[in-house]
Amino acid sequence: MAIIDSIAALESLYGLPNEASTVKEVPRVTPQYRALIEASPFAMLATSGPEGLDCSPRGDRPGFVRVHDERTLMLPDRRGNNRADSLRNIIGDPQVALCMLIPGWGNALRVNGRAHLQTDPALLASFAVEGKQPRSVVVIAVDAVYFQCARAIVRSGLWNAERHVAPGSLPSAGDILATLSDERVGGPEYDRAWPDRARRTLW
Repeated sequence: MAIIDSIAALESLYGLPNEASTVKEVPRVTPQYRALIEASPFAMLATSGPEGLDCSPRGDRPGFVRVHDERTLMLPDRRGNNRADSLRNIIGDPQVALCMLIPGWGNALRVNGRAHLQTDPALLASFAVEGKQPRSVVVIAVDAVYFQCARAIVRSGLWNAERHVAPGSLPSAGDILATLSDERVGGPEYDRAWPDRARRTLW
C-alpha cells in the first residue's frame, strides 16, 4: 500500500489551496455567515472526548443555532435518546465542529470552536418551543467559520428529489433493533408506534 505519512507527501499530491479556499475562513460570524446560520434547520455536531468520537445530527426550525454575538453560538439540546454522547464529550474535551446544511443551498457551512454546557433557567426558557424547554444549551466560542465547497452536495444529488430513496427499500429502525436485540426490542410494532411517539415527544 502507498501510504501518505507526512504533510510534505500530502502537499506534493494535492498541492496548496488557492486564495478562495483560505480567505473564506474567519474567526467570527460575519453578517453573511449569520444569514446562513439563521437559515439552517440542520447541523451535524462533531465532538471528541475520552470515550471516543461522536458526530450527532441536530435539527430544528431554521435559526435553531442562535447567533448570540459574532464570537458565540448557542445550540439547544432537544429531546433525543438520552445517550448524551456529544455532551459527555464536551465535558471531557471542549473542541467541537458544526457542519450546517440549508435545503436547496449548494454549499455547507462549517464552524469550529470550543463549547460548554449551560443550564441557566432564563436561557433554557428562551429556547422553549410549544412550551417545552431543552435540558441544556451548548454554548460555542467560535474559532473559525467558513463555507464548504459545493462539490460533495452536487455529486450526491442531495437536494434532487428524483434521487431520493424510497423508505420501504431500506431496513427500518424496527428491523435493525429486532435483529440486534434478538427480538427483545424493535420489530413492526416499534415502526408503527414511531410516528405518533415522534409527534408527542418532538420537543
